[in-house]
Amino acid sequence: MTHTTKNTAADRNTYSITVTALFTALTCISTMLIQIPSPANGYVNLGDCFVLLSAFLLGPVLGAAAAGTGSMLADIFLGYTYYAPGTFIIKALMAVCAYFLYRLVWRFVKKHKVIAAFTAAAFAEIIMISGYFVFAAFFLGLGLGAAADIPGNVVQAVFALIVTPLLFTLISRNRSIKFYR
Repeated sequence: MTHTTKNTAADRNTYSITVTALFTALTCISTMLIQIPSPANGYVNLGDCFVLLSAFLLGPVLGAAAAGTGSMLADIFLGYTYYAPGTFIIKALMAVCAYFLYRLVWRFVKKHKVIAAFTAAAFAEIIMISGYFVFAAFFLGLGLGAAADIPGNVVQAVFALIVTPLLFTLISRNRSIKFYR
């Protein structure tokens, strides 16, 4: 006897909430896991990989929610609460832009997910680097002193540019994972 289930709206909502919560936690934990301090009270971390994976796998709304919330919670848990509002906005914006750019590039390079993911990730990382500079310079009052964090953010961006497209390609090959694209 085969068991068939209907994919109801409640099932989809439960799945969406569960996967979004999972990616929120993964983003938070990966941000907190390895921390290399930077000169202006920030730190280099692995969180951007999950910020970008959230965007690619969950879509713009859920991806932004997971990316922004997970990254913001890591700042709060690690004592960088003054960065939390900026982090939420920057990481959510990264996720939204990464998703839409991935979709745009995917139209032209359909067989090359790595190229689409790398291009989208590169643009998102530019948002991260410039976003933290603007936040620290204007909202935290560091002025041009905020430029001291740029090298650390570039290192974080380069790591994410190497790891994220590869992880995304591996994850997207798993047919049991439902995507929201």
